[in-house]
Amino acid sequence: MLTEQPNWLIQRAQLTPERIALIYGGNSLTFAELYAASKKMAAQLSACSLHKGDTAAILLGNRAEMVYAVHACFLLGVKVVLLNTKLSKHERLFQVEDSAAQLLLTDSNFRKQDYEHIIKTVDVDELTAVEIEDIEVESYMQMDDTATLMYTSGTTGRPKGVQQTFGNHYFSAVSSALNLGVTERDRWLIALPLFHISGLSALFKSVIYGMAVVLHERFSVSDVLDSVSRHQVTIISAVQTMLSSLLAETDRCPDSIRCILLGGGPAPLSLLEECRQKGFPVFQSYGLTETCSQIVTLSPEFSMDKLGSAGKPLFSCEIRIEKDGETCEPLEHGEIMVKGPNVMKSYFNRESVNEASFHNGWFKTGDLGYLDDEGFLYVLDRRSDLIISGGENIYPAEVESALLAHPSVAEAGVSGAEDPKWGKVPHAYLVLRNPVSAEALASFCRERLAKYKIPAKFFVLDQLPRNASNKLLRHQLKDACKGELL
Repeated sequence: MLTEQPNWLIQRAQLTPERIALIYGGNSLTFAELYAASKKMAAQLSACSLHKGDTAAILLGNRAEMVYAVHACFLLGVKVVLLNTKLSKHERLFQVEDSAAQLLLTDSNFRKQDYEHIIKTVDVDELTAVEIEDIEVESYMQMDDTATLMYTSGTTGRPKGVQQTFGNHYFSAVSSALNLGVTERDRWLIALPLFHISGLSALFKSVIYGMAVVLHERFSVSDVLDSVSRHQVTIISAVQTMLSSLLAETDRCPDSIRCILLGGGPAPLSLLEECRQKGFPVFQSYGLTETCSQIVTLSPEFSMDKLGSAGKPLFSCEIRIEKDGETCEPLEHGEIMVKGPNVMKSYFNRESVNEASFHNGWFKTGDLGYLDDEGFLYVLDRRSDLIISGGENIYPAEVESALLAHPSVAEAGVSGAEDPKWGKVPHAYLVLRNPVSAEALASFCRERLAKYKIPAKFFVLDQLPRNASNKLLRHQLKDACKGELL
């Protein structure tokens, strides 16, 4: 069994040193230059008392230094916690403390003083002033070791750290390559955040494949189209809002594009038809942070015949549908179970959750779906009540927990409502103790939640729909709403 590998970046720099590794802004780096920059940052972080076995939290937007930082931590034998830049300070502080990180690496876009009271905080742009010495880097990666930690909200509202091993990332890259193929001319454009698995996974594919990543700070239709043309981009990772925007601005897919990997929920028929008309090669996919990105993918050849399907599992991966402990027949609805070398090791320090999440090597996704007669997966509900807004996951329980902290709110229920721009946005349904304005509630949430999690509308009800066990029936909130809009 494979237990260790040479460090991916070190080996890639030895194999193809002059091949382009990273394109960002007007600059490009070869793999040799990427290794040099990452090793230099590793020495700088080492001088800041970061050592093998430690955990480092990274709070940075998409920039070249974030790429260096991830590789630098691996060169030091340090585990990386990726912090979502869209979260509130309160949310990030919880993740920093829960992960037991020893150092936080950030920049001037974030206030160091918000974190310095609980963790040593370093500005990445101030590292150049740090005196460094030559260091001995970790030349090998242990496949079972945790490489990265990404937090995903749970149905209880308490975020959980997903432990992704080097082996998880490696087999995710290999399985993807066996599905999408790899060519010498491939260049993968990433405008999704690197703190998301869909963005971060491209960095590992880059060094494993020997492929250039074209990194964008944020998504802009004009910038992406210009970048595709200038750099002959072949693959793009996207969510529905990004794809819709691209389609609105062009009548024909650029010739160099051979794959648009679409995540963040199933695509509607109208969008797929427009993609076909304009020649956009869309690969629909289903994946989780817990599966290190995609684990099921639908290629364009099936996009219309299997409308709404996420596809079939990647090579070396398995899926099945289970209900009451039994495997479901085709078309029978049940919970989606997944298995494969890209499935996470466990949730960090969540023993009871881990026991409930795994059964005989299968991971229980909590999502409902079914397989058709040919083995194509159809996802019915993302983790029961999950709201996907512009590719971001919003868990109602987390938003409800924030609302219930307001003294005027007696009960709170949150569900998703259709939105032409974002796909879905959260709506809040409240039973109030005292009168309160929507503006006051939004302001209250803004201190505790990321912007995209703040309800777009607030409704007041006499009571929330519940079952005999007093469990909130979120799927009935909209139909039960006879109250007033705040």
